[in-house]
Amino acid sequence: MIIDVWMQHPTLRFLGHDMFASLRRWTGAAIPVQQTEIAVTVEAMDAADVDFGLLSAWTAPYQPPLISNQEVAGWVTEEPSRFAGLAAVDLNRPMEAVRELHQCVEEFGFKGLRVVPWLWEAAPTDRRYYPLYAACVELGVPFFTQVGHTGPLRPSETGRPIPYIDQVALDFPELVIVGGHIGYPWTEEMIAVCRKHENVFIDTSAYTPRRFPPELVKYMAEHGGRRKVLFGTNFPMISHSRALEGVDDLGLDDEARGLFLHGNAQRLLKLSSPDSA
Repeated sequence: MIIDVWMQHPTLRFLGHDMFASLRRWTGAAIPVQQTEIAVTVEAMDAADVDFGLLSAWTAPYQPPLISNQEVAGWVTEEPSRFAGLAAVDLNRPMEAVRELHQCVEEFGFKGLRVVPWLWEAAPTDRRYYPLYAACVELGVPFFTQVGHTGPLRPSETGRPIPYIDQVALDFPELVIVGGHIGYPWTEEMIAVCRKHENVFIDTSAYTPRRFPPELVKYMAEHGGRRKVLFGTNFPMISHSRALEGVDDLGLDDEARGLFLHGNAQRLLKLSSPDSA
């Protein structure tokens, strides 16, 4: 079983946003001319034997959602055995954001909240996040965020694990925090924060196994670290097949491999199996 905790089914609004201009330049990718069906994403997962994924909405400041919560809910309804949703909300409207998060979890069955700090140019200690952290604790869902440098042409400072993730974990010790994109070039900082805080985790989205820093691979094999790292892709930027290339070369034993690819996600998301989402 394989569970992807960081992916999106892209809308044209999402793919065409100027924040991804640098990524398109690196990859030579073109913007599609029409919206793809959710079946296309399912086919990409099937090609790599990925069973289940968290589809995230995307909300950016001062514009309509790039991927709305309602769109994500619709895709999950179409493919309930393959997907669950992650909410995205408008940080500039705190009470509306809290209400929307409640709706997403209580009515749509979403499994958590995701906020990408560089998109808002607001570190996770910004006051606008704090009502949402309290709501996540009350709802019993994780907070997913990006750690590490920023690929798109935006400032990277907001992705530092120390002081930002460390401080949030101190202020909200009950909050489950998943830092996506491994924290590079501050991966050792991210690992240190995970060791310090019981409820802080890492996901490997946006990196293929051959690019995992050695300190992360070592941590994934450790007795404590093996329960702290989750598999993610950042699809469609990285395909599921590419994100799994080299997993066999990491040297993980069967337990550590299973926890990485699905066990840790199942535990945090309270999934007994993908079909239970």
